[in-house]
Amino acid sequence: MVSNSEVLKIAYSIREAVEATSLSRTTIYKLISEGDLPIVKVGGRSLIPSSALIELLAAPQN
Repeated sequence: MVSNSEVLKIAYSIREAVEATSLSRTTIYKLISEGDLPIVKVGGRSLIPSSALIELLAAPQN
């Protein structure tokens, strides 16, 4: 059996993205609304692909 610490996350909920990036919930929602952070809707959930978070944090900032 694989423990949770060994599972590679491919997407994060908004709450998990806040925890993973140390960005505020407001900032995450602002980035989403401005089109700078893509989300995937699955059922009633909004998920942020982990690749999108990595790209966001790796991109040079103004």
